[in-house]
Amino acid sequence: MKEESLNVVVRKREIQGADVAVLELVRQDGVLLPVFTAGAHVDIHIAPGLVRQYSLCSDPADPSSYRLGVLKDPSSRGGSVGVHDILHEGNEVQISAPRNLFPLAENARRSILLGGGIGITPMIAMAYELAAAGAEFELHYSARSRKSSAFLDELATSGFSSNVHTHFDDEDASQHLDIAAVLGNPEEGVHIYTCGPSGFMDWVISSALKAGYPDSQIHREYFQVEVDSSGEAFEVVAAKSGKSVQVAEGQTILEALAEIGIKVEISCEQGVCGTCLCDVLEGEPDHRDVYLTDDEKAANDQILVCCSRSKSKKLVLDI
Repeated sequence: MKEESLNVVVRKREIQGADVAVLELVRQDGVLLPVFTAGAHVDIHIAPGLVRQYSLCSDPADPSSYRLGVLKDPSSRGGSVGVHDILHEGNEVQISAPRNLFPLAENARRSILLGGGIGITPMIAMAYELAAAGAEFELHYSARSRKSSAFLDELATSGFSSNVHTHFDDEDASQHLDIAAVLGNPEEGVHIYTCGPSGFMDWVISSALKAGYPDSQIHREYFQVEVDSSGEAFEVVAAKSGKSVQVAEGQTILEALAEIGIKVEISCEQGVCGTCLCDVLEGEPDHRDVYLTDDEKAANDQILVCCSRSKSKKLVLDI
């Protein structure tokens, strides 16, 4: 089934902090956009062949517009730079309908939201949704400096401002994020959500696990990871297509399949978004993504072909 696409226009664009483009997207005809839940993202078709995912940071209760916050990353593979260079007020752009791979837990008694840098974006939508539901939560926003941070005015004047805590690396140590104090002792129904740079997220996740939180109560969304394609060569068999190919060291399964004419839908190419997920019929995957949960990886019946490899000499995929 083909994914729904939406044609929208940039109604408003504002640069906040250090190179964060805050975009407000609407339909030209004024029709309401599809409803979304906190944690959702959209795919933006920035240019031909250039599709990237960005979290929605607007209030889920207001479907008249979608809002995104995009940091201009000097190490960008084209996505964030393209957004900054191409998407100005009045420009049209195609996006996907919202998808949510980072939802709030329905059974949470209390939520701890931890955003690092631009990883604050999905947390803002979560805060709006939790506040509207009268739920117990706290939002911690960590960044290098106040000057470089976006959304500070909005958070300070929001209806949930008393739930917001900011932590800046270049300010007094007393306001730095004390992760042990914030996490406290694990309790049933207390859920942790984190998004941001990999180092920040790894620190939060490892701290939560060390404190005794079960993995099922720790939720994460990565937006950039390094792809490691090292490892011995192996064979991939495409069962439906009746073709096979050797995946060389330093080559991704995705690249090898393309050589024999098998195209798999892709987007992030970093094992983050799940677009290239394929079913495994035989063999043992070497999971190198951050999309699948530990339990899903242990099942060994799915693989992200943009980044993962094989521990077995042969991998049979249902494609």
